[in-house]
Amino acid sequence: MDVVQEQTVEIPDQEHPEVLRTRLVDGLISGGWIRTADVEAAFRTVPRHLFAPEASVKAAYADDVVRTKFDSDGTAVSSVSAPWLQATMIEQARLAAGMRCLELGSGGYNAALLAELVGPTGEVTTVDIDPDITDRATRLLTAAGYDQVRVLTRDGWYGAAEHAPFDAIIVTAQAVDLPPAWADQLVDGGRLIVPLRLRGLGRGVAFERHGNHLVSRETQMCGFVRMQGAGAHPMRRLALRGDDIGLRFDGNYPAEPELFDRILDSPRVDIWTGVRLGPRVPFDTLKLWLATMFDGYCGIDVAKDAATESLAPEGHRPPGDAVVNGATLAYFTCPKIAEALYEFRVHAFGPDATTLADDLAHQIRIWDRDHRHGPDPLVTAHPAGTPDRDLPPGRTLDRPHARITITWPHPDDPDATFHGSRPTPS
Repeated sequence: MDVVQEQTVEIPDQEHPEVLRTRLVDGLISGGWIRTADVEAAFRTVPRHLFAPEASVKAAYADDVVRTKFDSDGTAVSSVSAPWLQATMIEQARLAAGMRCLELGSGGYNAALLAELVGPTGEVTTVDIDPDITDRATRLLTAAGYDQVRVLTRDGWYGAAEHAPFDAIIVTAQAVDLPPAWADQLVDGGRLIVPLRLRGLGRGVAFERHGNHLVSRETQMCGFVRMQGAGAHPMRRLALRGDDIGLRFDGNYPAEPELFDRILDSPRVDIWTGVRLGPRVPFDTLKLWLATMFDGYCGIDVAKDAATESLAPEGHRPPGDAVVNGATLAYFTCPKIAEALYEFRVHAFGPDATTLADDLAHQIRIWDRDHRHGPDPLVTAHPAGTPDRDLPPGRTLDRPHARITITWPHPDDPDATFHGSRPTPS
């Protein structure tokens, strides 16, 4: 009888999880995402690949998101976030041994990192509304040796009051509003790390609790899966050209959407702004500035194979952000005008196209002059019903449970607040 010998598959040294993890963490340190020794130690310890069985080991240790569950439309509803973003949020939380931490949105890996930071004398509670996701998190945490993490199946909108107060709450789904439970379950001075959606823009905000309100300490551009349950807030789409081109609104949907019928068939106004930048230069504060200045700020959806010649001259990339006012639409592109040089250009359609295009170009120039190289704005959140006199100056976005104010520093005094009259709340 022939003896069948078991063959051992050798993994190249460069593909071993320990090697890949070391390479990932080294990159997170050099990129500035990991800033402290304790967070570094947590990332070097927790085996990320055990929490991403849907991906290859190599993909698990890439600095990228691993999507783990999709809805019927193919949209990701759960994922293991990109390591750079997890490192950023954990650094912002400022956790230490013995602290209590609440995570809203369970994947397993992030909770394991938190458990490493708070140690055996601390507590980590992770919550998700989907039992499939909490079952998965429980299974993976146990297998990886982190069964001390408390996993709860419930709507994270209401937190976990029976295990409060928390030194930090980390939200891993996009929120439009801030429910009272989150602030109420924080210790005073505790941190709420939340991906906040501001007129469609995803902005990770590290809030600190001060009495009955929250004050931002750090912000970061980011994207997360949408929130489910009581905090769900879907964006509304206005079709401009069927499924090919449309506008996305975050609570500021036009009162007369029919005014935009066939708007892209009207003459287009084009204006150069004179604001230039080099390749791969970020301008995320520009988008937040425009969202602060224009009540009608929205996004543009352009299908992958859609014809876009009506939106901008040939060679311009399709826009992603827009402003509407009445029956008029304006947006900006950033075409290449020379080798390694780009310039913002504004385009507009509608009866007041020239006026709105001028207004948008003017605000882009103000951003370039006053805020392009300055600090991010201060974001504060007060309970709904707080009188205007008790809010800081700036632009206030009213939500059902919170009044969120965006305050830009004065260009001549980075430590001062926004100067000028308070814009009308939206």
